[in-house]
Amino acid sequence: MHPTGATQVVTRKKAGSNEATATINAFEAPPCNNTSLRLAARRLGNLYDDALNKAGLKSTQFALMVEIARLGAANAGLAPTLQDLAARLAIQISALTHAMRPLVRDGLVVLQPDPSDGRTKRAALTDAGMQRLEAGAAHWADANARVEAALGADAAAALRALADRVSSDEFLEAFRQAAPAE
Repeated sequence: MHPTGATQVVTRKKAGSNEATATINAFEAPPCNNTSLRLAARRLGNLYDDALNKAGLKSTQFALMVEIARLGAANAGLAPTLQDLAARLAIQISALTHAMRPLVRDGLVVLQPDPSDGRTKRAALTDAGMQRLEAGAAHWADANARVEAALGADAAAALRALADRVSSDEFLEAFRQAAPAE
C-alpha cells in the first residue's frame, strides 16, 4: 500500500504472453464511466422504487409495463412480442422473461401466443395491469419532477440526452470502431 493510502492494482501477464504488465494507482487512475453510471442508475432506481412502491411496483416493472402499453398503442393495439420488448429495452429474452414473471404471477400481464406464429409470444397488460400502471404513473411523475428539481431542468435534459446517446446503436457502433486493432 502507498503511504498516502492509495492501493495499486497490478495486472500480470499470462505465461508465454507478450502483453505488458500494468500497474494502476487507484488515486491516479482515470475515472471509470461504467462505475459512475452504475452508481447514478442505482441511486435513481432506488428513488423511483421508493416512489412506485406506493403503487406496489418497482421501477423496472413500471418501465416494462409502460413499454408494453407504448408498443401496443403504436401497433394499433396489437400486443408487442417478447422479442420487440427485449430489443426496445436492450436486454436478453431470458432477462425479460425473468422480469415479467412477477407481473404475470400477479395478473398484471398476460402472455399470449401470436395469432400468426404460435412460437412467438406477445405480452399484454390486463385490466388490473392497466389500473396498476395508471396508479403508478402519478407516483412516477412525482419522483420525476423531484429529480428534475434536484438536478435543474438543463442538467436533467442533458442527463437524458447522454443516456439516450449511450444506449443507442450508433454509440455501440462507435465503441466497436474505437477498439484497438488486433
